[in-house]
Amino acid sequence: MIGPTPTDAAAGFINKLTGAAPLSRERLGKFAGRTAAFHVGPFDAAFTVQTTGEVLPAVETAAKDLEVRLSPFLLPRLAARDETAFRDVQMTGDADFAAEIAFLAKNLKWDVEEDLSKVMGDAAAHRAVGAATAAAGWGKDAAERLAASAAEYFTEESPLIASRVKVASFVDEVSLLRDAVERLEKRIERIEKDASAG
Repeated sequence: MIGPTPTDAAAGFINKLTGAAPLSRERLGKFAGRTAAFHVGPFDAAFTVQTTGEVLPAVETAAKDLEVRLSPFLLPRLAARDETAFRDVQMTGDADFAAEIAFLAKNLKWDVEEDLSKVMGDAAAHRAVGAATAAAGWGKDAAERLAASAAEYFTEESPLIASRVKVASFVDEVSLLRDAVERLEKRIERIEKDASAG
């Protein structure tokens, strides 16, 4: 007998989250019959919304009303509620359905600690979530520091990219040079006129 697939497990997880917030089921129920396909790296899964607001794995022949594509590297940022990560999620298809999925993704909260406590006990779950939160904060801070260092390197150490100040200075210098060339051309014209008149 074949066990549950990753898509079955994902549907169960989604239903657990929405079940903890009944209003989300009511909101999703308005999209009954619509199917959303999610592409996360090599993993593809499609879910069809039921009249109850729950989701079930979609049948293979189901038309996809919404396609959602995201990098697996976005998942930790999305889980940490990093607002900028939501901008990197690509959604195509039914705009109303997409807006509802985005709203639920931003607002449904998973009580990780409670679920972990059932498996490993309260104290261990609390320590695990604390460590994960600290790691997520460190990762964001490290990414910001790395980006700042890269920007400094490319604009100062190995100037492949010009800084805004240098570009502005260069534009000013070009304007001054252009004005000087125009003045020089006018002088040359006057000298040539004087020479031809004399």
